[in-house]
Parts: sequence; structure tokens; C-alpha cells
Amino acid sequence: MEHAAVDLTLIGLLALICQWLAWRLKLPAILPLLIVGIVMGPVTGLLQPDALLGDLLFPLVSLAVAVILFEGSLTLDFGDLRGHGHIVRRLVTWGALVTGIIGIVAARYTLGLSWEMASVLGAVLVVTGPTVVLPMLQTLRAREHLSQILRWEGILIDPVGAIGAVLVYEFVALGASNGAATYTLVLFAKTALIGFGLGGLGGYLWGCVLRHHWLPQRLHSFGTLMAMLSLFTLSNMLFHESGLLTVTVMGVWLANMRGVPTQQIIEFKETLSLLLISGLFILLAARLTVDQLAQLSWPAWAFLLILVGVARPLAVWVCTLGTRLNWREKALLAWLSPRGIVAAAVASLFALKLENLSMPGAEMLVPVTFLVIISTVVVQSLLSRPIALALKVSEPPPAGFLIIGANPVARTIAKALEESGFTVRLTDNSWDAVQEARMAGLPVYYGNPLSEHATQHLELTGIGHLLPLSPYRELNNLAILHFEHVLGHGKVFRLAAGTSKHAHRHQEQALDHLPMVFGEDVTYAQLSSVVYRGGEVRKTKLSANFNIENYRQAHQNRLLPLFCIGPNGRIRVANDRAPLTPRAGDTLISLIYPDSPEF
Repeated sequence: MEHAAVDLTLIGLLALICQWLAWRLKLPAILPLLIVGIVMGPVTGLLQPDALLGDLLFPLVSLAVAVILFEGSLTLDFGDLRGHGHIVRRLVTWGALVTGIIGIVAARYTLGLSWEMASVLGAVLVVTGPTVVLPMLQTLRAREHLSQILRWEGILIDPVGAIGAVLVYEFVALGASNGAATYTLVLFAKTALIGFGLGGLGGYLWGCVLRHHWLPQRLHSFGTLMAMLSLFTLSNMLFHESGLLTVTVMGVWLANMRGVPTQQIIEFKETLSLLLISGLFILLAARLTVDQLAQLSWPAWAFLLILVGVARPLAVWVCTLGTRLNWREKALLAWLSPRGIVAAAVASLFALKLENLSMPGAEMLVPVTFLVIISTVVVQSLLSRPIALALKVSEPPPAGFLIIGANPVARTIAKALEESGFTVRLTDNSWDAVQEARMAGLPVYYGNPLSEHATQHLELTGIGHLLPLSPYRELNNLAILHFEHVLGHGKVFRLAAGTSKHAHRHQEQALDHLPMVFGEDVTYAQLSSVVYRGGEVRKTKLSANFNIENYRQAHQNRLLPLFCIGPNGRIRVANDRAPLTPRAGDTLISLIYPDSPEF
């Protein structure tokens, strides 16, 4: 018992270190997790999951994969699928089909797998996923429409591909258990009926529970988890292995049911999924054996080359026929297709189940899948930026602004920046503030900007600066710490907390190295007061005959300089460590207040 506790604690610590490394290096977390698992398992033999967990291994993996598939399907809003272009719709439908078919044929003739096992492998490797695509897009800086295509393909292919993989597996597993084609089709129809029927019914009924608040708010997340796991278990009791399809359908139903509050559930499942995914992949990688790794000879590498060098380019070519994309843009889309967490989890679970059914070739599922994941993540992470530059499809360094808050201060400043040609994105937890921003024509994200949901859905294309303009100091500071790593030093500012001794005493020391936006004495309360009393943000072009001093005199010194845009279009942000020194030819953006000076 004591040895098991030590191993489980070690897995947790290693998972935390891997997640931290991924954050620091801006890499998908799955890469260090799998590498550590392989080192701890087949390389050194320090971790033996089968001996550690025994008969609990299979149920734990099964439940963890159910949670992962449910959380992925919970983000599949059909409105998103309709709203992001026909190229994305093609990629997650026809593109997935083309990739799957080529993958199946390649697995059959390069790896020598049976058609059944080749079908499972081909279906599993259709899925890319946002956890591997989005970190690459942050460093890739491709043109905005290309980033949008890749981003939404990664988000939507996750649940869509998972549903396809589960259906293929169910058909193969049923066929392996009886061998009669007609009987297999009947059983498959039963699986589909239970999966779609029970999943849809369960999603609807639980959606009613959430929509009518028959549970207190604090129990929504926990209740949803238990409802999902109960349906998973019930579905498997009604018909063997139908549970994965059931929970996937349930998640899709909840995501698209009107009036169902899923934001809190999504935030809860992010923490749970982080825990499950981190521990799961160390365990799964540690289960690999030296014999399995030895099977990764030239046929496995040939399969990988066909998957990334033939299947993906052909799928992109088919899905972009008749579009305005040029060959350079199509080439970038064809290059970027890393496999991720869902592929690894589903392949590992299917391998365990098919091995129990004595399916020949089942032992190849996990090592080949891990080979594809590690190879695509490593190679594409390293080469995507140089390839984008060579193809001339990269954007210049981003100069836009992410603004924490959608209040009147944030909206006023954002509008002036947008009118000056800069990309802006506001984020707020207040629905009323978000609605006001949308009515003003400003792009806004509703929710917590630090959440995993924001990582997937908060669009940062063109964003190069952060302005913390929320009235909540804690949220501002957490956002600063989070986005400084993403945007880089010198692009993130802090907001003065106030002049009271109490505020200064509690100022976080971790932020002391950052400049204070607009000046060391400019607080949110002062900005809000000026805007409330009718203050306006205006811009003016300075010249040799009309300099900053003339501008101040014209407004009787009732102004606060905010930004300065040079003739080359480069913007400078006023702060306490680099006060603005506008010159002739610059455009000055200032806050003009209606009465006596405030700052």
C-alpha cells in the first residue's frame, strides 16, 4: 500500500512538472507527458501500471476516456460549425473521411494489419485536437484566416472524429465477437440505437434539470459528472461497450440545447480533465514495452509518411477546391496536422479492449499512435514557423490589444484603438457588459480569460498587448501573470491599484517589474469617473506647427495621453517608465476630460 501511494504521488508530481514545462516552452503538454511515461516505463522500468493498479487499470482508463470524450463533445456547438466557413465544415467532414480512408489502406498494406484493425487505427488518427494545434498557432502567426481555419478545425474535429472512431470501433469489436456479418450489423444498429437514444434522452433530461435549476448552482458541475458516469455505466450494462457513444452524444446534446448553463460545467471539467489527462498519459506511455517499441521499424515510419505526406495534403486539396486560397496557403494547411490527446486516449482504450478479444494486431495500436503523435508534434512545432515564413503566409508582429474588461472605460478605449486600425478583443464575465460591447460593434469574449475554454475560444490572432481595465484587481493581476508568458515581456502592463497605503501594501511583488499603464497614479476608479462624466477619447495628428504643448493648451491641460502612433504605424503605450514623447508626424490618442484635471 505504501509503495502504491509513493508511485501515485510520483505520477502526480511528474504530471505537474510536465504541464509546467509545456507552459514554459509553449509546447503541447502531451509531448512531455508521453516522453516521461516512456522513460519511466519501458526505458527504466521504474513505473509498472499493471502491477500498480491491477484490475482497476481498465475501469480507470475507460472512465477517464469517457470524461475526455464528454468534455470534448460539450464544446461542439453546431452554431460554431455553421459560423466558420465552408472550408472548416469540409475539413471536419469530407477531410476526415479522406484522411480516414487513406489511413486505413496505408495501415493495411504497410503495417500488415487486418482490415478490422486498420479501420480502427485509421479512424483514431483522424483526430487532431485543440490541445496540440493551438500552442502551435501562437508561435506560427499565420494570416488570420488561416489561423481561424486551423483553430476551428482543431476544436471541431475533436468530438466529430471521436464519434467516428467510436462507431468504427463498435462495429469492429462486434464483428470480432461473433463473426457473422448480418448479426454484426444488427448488433451495431443496437449499439447505435442505445448510444444515440440514451445519450440524446439523457442529455435532454439533464439539460432540463440544469435549465430549470432543479439543482443548486454549486451542484451543477458535480451533478453533471455523476449523471454522465451513470449513463456511461448504464449504457454498458444495457449493451457492452456502448457507453462511449452515449456520453459523446450526451455532451453534444447539452452543448446545443437552448438555455442550458454550461459555462461553469466547462470550467469544472477543465480541472478534472487536466488531472485525468496528465496522469492517464504517463500511465499509458509507461505501459509500452520494449517489444512494442521494437515493432516501430520502417513499416511504421512508412505509414507515418503516408498519413502526413499523402492523406493530409489530399484532404486539404479536396476541401479547398473552388476556394480563394492560393497554393501557399493550401500548403500550410496541408503541413499542419498534429495528433493529440483524444487519439492517444482512445487508441489506448481500444487496444486494451481488443486485446481482451484476442484481436490480432491490437498490440500495434498504441505504439503506432504514439509514434504519430510524437513525430507530428515535434517536427511541426519546430518547422511550422520557418515554413510559414518561406511560404510568405505569416503576419507581421501583432500589434493589437487584449483588454480585460468590457466596461465603459474598456469600451471607450477599445473603440478608439479599433478606429485607428488596431485589432482589439475585450473579455468580461459580465453578460450585460458583453452585450453592450457587442452592440458597440466590438469583438468580445464572454467568460474567464484564464480558463481552458478561453484557451480554445478566445481569439488572439493579431493581439500583441494586454491592457488590464477591469475593476477587479485580482482578475487584472492574474490575467497579467498569465498573458505575460503568451505575449512576451514589454507587451503587458499593470494598472495602478490606488494611492492608499493598504493598496500599496498588498500590491503583488510578482508584478513589480511591469510598467503601470497610462502612469503610476492612473487608477481604474479615476478613468471610470472621467468616462462617466462625459470624458472622451480623441486622436489628433501632431505637426511642427501643432505640437503636444499646443494640444495641451487647446484643451486647457484637461487631457491624459494614452497612446502614440508613429508615421510607420507603430503604437507606443503611455506608462510610468516610458512616458510618451510625441513628435511631429505622430498621432496622439488622449482621454479628454470635461472639467478640472483628474490625474
